[in-house]
Amino acid sequence: MIGLIFGDTDFPKEILRTVKKRKIKYLIIDLSKSKKFKQDRKSYSVSIGQFGKIINILKENNCKKVLFAGKVNKPNFSKLRLDFKGIYYIPRIIKASKLGDAAILKEIIKILAQNKIKTVNSLIFNPELSLKKGNHSKIKANKQDLLDINKAIKILNNLKQYNFSQGVVVRNQKVVAIEGKGGTKKMLEKCRSKKIRNQGVLVKFPKKKQDLRIDLPTVGLNTFKQCKITGLKGIVLKKKQNIFLEKKACIDFVNKNKMFILVK
Repeated sequence: MIGLIFGDTDFPKEILRTVKKRKIKYLIIDLSKSKKFKQDRKSYSVSIGQFGKIINILKENNCKKVLFAGKVNKPNFSKLRLDFKGIYYIPRIIKASKLGDAAILKEIIKILAQNKIKTVNSLIFNPELSLKKGNHSKIKANKQDLLDINKAIKILNNLKQYNFSQGVVVRNQKVVAIEGKGGTKKMLEKCRSKKIRNQGVLVKFPKKKQDLRIDLPTVGLNTFKQCKITGLKGIVLKKKQNIFLEKKACIDFVNKNKMFILVK
């Protein structure tokens, strides 16, 4: 039995499809905003503050392993429904939340570990959703693109203040934007240029000191469409440390629009 702790985005749907296909016993702890898994009879809709309930559900179903997938946003702590264990653990969650959404998940993982529940890698059932090293498009990065890529990687490696950042946009060796707590979409909206087309790159690497079992940089067709609107030429990911959704549609879109996908 595997406990699937799901938030938002389409990644959890891919995992659930594979788990069902392989007839693996599972249950879902639904932490998504819209409670998108409520129709599944093995789904439990809970608040992030109900740790007692979450742990009891897992233990009653003999779940010794859990998998996290999807985005879990920082909750409004004043409106959280707390149970007894939630009251006990919530100060740790509030402290972690100041470091970003991923820090909340890392703290929950620690709490589960203290209750002898192990967290496994989010790609354990779907390794095909992570791209291998190399070029994955007809177009390849040219010398200018490589200069932009190297600049972006250097920026990400040296970040201190923005330790929650997974992405940076560089164009003509100038940093256009660094991903903030609003995510990639909001960052790309700030980078739109009516004059520039097919110049610049988006580099998405895991956050510094990130737990690579959870919250890996995720891209899908919408990401590429946003990059096209923004005027960017390509996206760069880190090998085996990314989640790549709608692979065929993305590659077809990139090839049609003379963009590139590079995995370092």
